[in-house]
Amino acid sequence: MSDDQGSIFQEAIKNFLGPILPLLDDEAITEVMVNAYDEIWVEVKGKIRKTNAKFPDEDSLRAAVNNIAQSVGRRIDDEEPRLDARLPNGYRIHAVIPPCARKGTTIAIRKFSTVQFTFKDYVRIGAMTKDVAQFLDICMKLGKNVLVSGGTGSGKTTLLSVLCNRIPKGQRIIVIEDSSELQVEYEHVVFFETRMADEHGLGEVTIRDLLKSSLRLRPDRIIVGEVRGSEALELVQAMNTGHKGCLGTVHANNPADAIVRLEALAQGGDGQLSEKALRYQIAGAIDIVVQASRYPDGSRRVASIAELRGFDKDGTYDVVPIYNMGRLTKMPDGSLKGQIEPTGELPSFYYEIEDNQIPFPKTKFAA
Repeated sequence: MSDDQGSIFQEAIKNFLGPILPLLDDEAITEVMVNAYDEIWVEVKGKIRKTNAKFPDEDSLRAAVNNIAQSVGRRIDDEEPRLDARLPNGYRIHAVIPPCARKGTTIAIRKFSTVQFTFKDYVRIGAMTKDVAQFLDICMKLGKNVLVSGGTGSGKTTLLSVLCNRIPKGQRIIVIEDSSELQVEYEHVVFFETRMADEHGLGEVTIRDLLKSSLRLRPDRIIVGEVRGSEALELVQAMNTGHKGCLGTVHANNPADAIVRLEALAQGGDGQLSEKALRYQIAGAIDIVVQASRYPDGSRRVASIAELRGFDKDGTYDVVPIYNMGRLTKMPDGSLKGQIEPTGELPSFYYEIEDNQIPFPKTKFAA
């Protein structure tokens, strides 16, 4: 971003976003949602609440959006009524203007925490147990291909960052994202970010484009921030051609749905693979699916860890839970008490744990 664009952005923040500046500055707030000029909501600790903040009128809100679009080299108007962009401060903004937005200009600004999470933090807040953290750590050491599944705001990106930071030293990692969110602290890492088309529809660079480039850059592991399109095929093929320990996230409600979702996305690829060949590639590519979920009390936890073991007799994917969330009890303060527990299933690669002399006995998987 040029100095001129930077100053335009700062001017837009100062002069037009005044009503929500305190919300953007509040570290406890993770998302600011403007439904209309006089209706503004925020997310705090996983829960949504309404604020008293408001813009003077619709014109003021619209002017703010126009200036922000200008500061990032985009436009939002009748021909292009949507804006999706990463702001210079790292926040992600999406805006929709009337008539598509019936109540008036609508904005969501998603903030990203600069705090580096660890497995110890997850255990401390009850998002996973110590055994689960150690098992995921083992999966990283053994180079298992892991898919992190979850809904919007479930904590997929944070969990993916933690997993990336547990990759053993001495490898070359390539990270590909729509917008830079992952916090990867690693010695040898290359970050790629997609680029949207300009106002003339030119210059777009997609995740799929960057994935193809990454395969020619000698990666040991490829990390895709979010798999949402036909790039799923390239990622699956990379996993099947010697690139072990790849990671990615996908929107799905449970591990079984995550695999089906990945298949549906991969079908939008080149179309040269038969359905049977594609399904066998997926079955051979993904080792572990980790489900991240947000619960009614606002907490974000690891809800399930499952292993993909090929196919069942009826031809469906054989997704076997290794850990599942146990029964949750509502406490007087509204919080949910409970934790993820082993199902009694032993991972098919347990022999690798023994061969590498990793101290994680079979009894850890006992139900």
